[in-house]
Amino acid sequence: MTIDSVRGAPGTGELADSELVQLLTPEGERVDHPDYPLDITAEQVRGLYRDLVTVRRIDLEAVALTRQGELGIWASLLGQEAAQIGSGRALTDTDMVFPTYREHAVAYCRNVPPLNLLGLFRGVNHGGWDPKDHGFHLYTIVIGSQTLHATGYAMGIQRDGVLGSDKAGATIAYFGDGATSQGDVNESFVFASVFNAPIVFFCQNNQWAISEPLEKQSRIPLYKRAQGFGFPGVRVDGNDVFACLAVTQKSLAHARDGQGPTLIEAYTYRMGAHTTTDDPTRYRLKAEEESWKAKDPIERVKKYLVKEGEADEAFFADVEAEAKRMATELRKACLALPDPQPLAIFEHVYADPHPMISEEQEQFAAYLASFEDEGTAR
Repeated sequence: MTIDSVRGAPGTGELADSELVQLLTPEGERVDHPDYPLDITAEQVRGLYRDLVTVRRIDLEAVALTRQGELGIWASLLGQEAAQIGSGRALTDTDMVFPTYREHAVAYCRNVPPLNLLGLFRGVNHGGWDPKDHGFHLYTIVIGSQTLHATGYAMGIQRDGVLGSDKAGATIAYFGDGATSQGDVNESFVFASVFNAPIVFFCQNNQWAISEPLEKQSRIPLYKRAQGFGFPGVRVDGNDVFACLAVTQKSLAHARDGQGPTLIEAYTYRMGAHTTTDDPTRYRLKAEEESWKAKDPIERVKKYLVKEGEADEAFFADVEAEAKRMATELRKACLALPDPQPLAIFEHVYADPHPMISEEQEQFAAYLASFEDEGTAR
């Protein structure tokens, strides 16, 4: 079986076993796949477990902060931790990530401080990190637009003439199942294919594009769309951190070697709301959520560690305690973030001064000054 020969029955319903790349079952049993071997040490598995627990705890803290009015909105990654940690830990320093607005765990893997993410959703910064420093671009709210940016960047890498060398890098573009219906994503597929760009398209198929189910997006499994554009597609168990790591590693290696793009469909589930402004109970059944709880990405790694005797209760307790400590510190730091000066919104819009922005800044400054004249300045 090759990366582009994974086939399944038509439709987007229950998956056939042969359709899904899986290296760790929900019961914590390790299985082999002929095309995606994974050599991983006990220490590395414990590291992945620590990653999964930590990012879930950070995510839960951000949801709580939003409910308490401290963040304007938050897009939870609950249930998608394995897809993001697995793919994120497959990246090298030469790779560049183009995220949506939910890739908090990938940001964690790229050493973007979680406080920077919270600052963005609190409305006190414009992103808060330098993409070049972290190999991680700013969050993208416009659905699917980052895939074009990623493809263009990948074509730039290609023109640098470094593919196939130890200096080679690749790009990875993250998006959801709903974004596959956007024109930008399909245009990206065209450009990436015909130019053989070094890019991995990583679709987190969490079954729901806000309130629209997967069957409203496609009549075939999403990974099969790659065939129509002329490059490989593969579907991976998105709740299996081992499989996500192995498949992404291989796909990125192919891209860096000049073998072109790959579409990875990480078949997972959004356990929480689309964002904190959403109510998923209005459009999906509780039984659906319960069935996916049995496939929890963290629990299956824990089961594996216990079965293999590679971790004890002291280790698990330490991981939980460390995650809780980090979340407590993050909360304090978030609440201490200073509010920006009102005129700061005009800074860094363009690299150089812009007449329209300057005019708007002057008008807003005059508006603020009018309150001072009335003795009501704040």
